Amino acid sequence: MSVLKTILCLHNTCLEIDDSEILCSTQQVIAGLEALRGENRTLLDSLQETLQSQTPSESASLEQEKTNIILESLERIELGLGEAQVMMALSAHLGSLEAEKQKLRAQVRRLCQENQWLRDELARAQQQLQEREQEVVTLEEQNRHLQFMSSIRKYDHEEPPMEDKDSTSGKGSLDDLFPSEEEEQSHMSQPHSSAAAAAQQGGYEIPARLRTLHNLVIQYASQGRYEVAVPLCKQALEDLEKSSGHSHPDVATMLNILALVYRDQNKYKEAANLLNDALAIREKTLGIDHPAVAATLNNLAVLYGKRGKYKEAEPLCKRALEIREKVLGTDHPDVAKQLNNLALLCQNQGKYQEVEQYYERALHIYQSQLGPDDANVAKTKNNLASCYLKQGKYRQAEALYKEILTRAHEKEFGSVEGDGRPVWIHTEEGSSRQVCFQSKYACSIRRNSLLMYFFTRACVCV
Repeated sequence: MSVLKTILCLHNTCLEIDDSEILCSTQQVIAGLEALRGENRTLLDSLQETLQSQTPSESASLEQEKTNIILESLERIELGLGEAQVMMALSAHLGSLEAEKQKLRAQVRRLCQENQWLRDELARAQQQLQEREQEVVTLEEQNRHLQFMSSIRKYDHEEPPMEDKDSTSGKGSLDDLFPSEEEEQSHMSQPHSSAAAAAQQGGYEIPARLRTLHNLVIQYASQGRYEVAVPLCKQALEDLEKSSGHSHPDVATMLNILALVYRDQNKYKEAANLLNDALAIREKTLGIDHPAVAATLNNLAVLYGKRGKYKEAEPLCKRALEIREKVLGTDHPDVAKQLNNLALLCQNQGKYQEVEQYYERALHIYQSQLGPDDANVAKTKNNLASCYLKQGKYRQAEALYKEILTRAHEKEFGSVEGDGRPVWIHTEEGSSRQVCFQSKYACSIRRNSLLMYFFTRACVCV
């Protein structure tokens, strides 16, 4: 027992000794105990022989006492040997457990490595699956794109040459974006039509190689599929920059188209950056007085107007007007269109005197060039009457509304005389006796009659 305590004390106080040294020390203790046991047995045998040969006496009792002491020592030695052997067996068992533990740890590490490998393979497979799905979507979109292109390719050969599309297709973009009061409600119900109209009427000189792409973008934009139209524009823009360089007129055209798509998405900052870039390219490559420059200036003015920056938009619109007057002449219908746009910008700033001048000049151009029955004449009169209303000039506004309604009624139904006299004629008969407040009321009647008339015509057309 004392040997075991000694060994355990040695183990507790000398932790730096490793297992092999402890095992070696234990074996040495066992050898020592076995040698001590042999010596004690030899002494015991000699004492027992002495006791057998002697008679009982005091010396015999002393020998008997020595024998008992030796027997007790032998018992302790045997106990120590047993404990030492137990320690040896325990050490062997612990060694086997440690070996098994190391084996299990190695298996755990191997399983962790295999698990990590399987996770990497799964992630790689998922990424490949996503890439394949994206490829499938892209291929499907390309397939639809090719089908649409094949369906519209036949129209490319029928289109007339676009030598100056700035003058022909530039009609109506700003008026559509800055509608008069009567038109606002109808435009509210058409969220995507302005995109197609603005893009088609941007006044661009579309090259032949961009014509099909332009039509395709307009098709997607009119459907509200901006997630297709924008990447298509960006890819075409990248291809043009690689093939022709950034400072090429075709690049400016593509920038204009992409800006119109961004404008329809209310991404005004991105659209403004693109339009400014297109303006710089066109001024550099085509000259500052080119119709394409006027178209870009007009689009930029429209963008500023939609953001409420009327002061910034006005000089751009004036510069576009100067270019169109210089290139097309002062009496061209496109000049009248630009005057209408400029009048709308000034009206939003409260510059009613300038607004009247612009509308009156535009009205004169439309009447002289297109005739009194042209739709632009009625539209300009309507805008001018709206300007009169905002200034409180009810009699002037009333007269214009009456002219519009009378002309439209005569064109559609014939003379306003006789039994079929419309309601605004009856109101006019008593208007000379009305005061200012009553004139305002009569003007409202004419305005509402005008709206009802065009609404009735729209229903008949449907």
